[in-house]
Amino acid sequence: MPTSRLRVYHGPDSTVKANTPENRLNATDTVTLPAEEIIPLLAEAHASRRTWLSDFADDEVTISSDLYEVLVAYRFFNRPA
Repeated sequence: MPTSRLRVYHGPDSTVKANTPENRLNATDTVTLPAEEIIPLLAEAHASRRTWLSDFADDEVTISSDLYEVLVAYRFFNRPA
């Protein structure tokens, strides 16, 4: 009986560089995209009280320092009287 030869699968070809949502993941499992793509989705999920959003509550998010300053100022000036 002939023996079958097994091959090791190493995953998808890493030479694909298309900027599609499926190909935006890199080796560290991070995605870089414009804020305008994610902010409406997060706002809608928060307003709709989607339970999946809480799965990511402890995840860290990296933002620019100027956006951070705006958010801190907004939080300070948006306090109820």
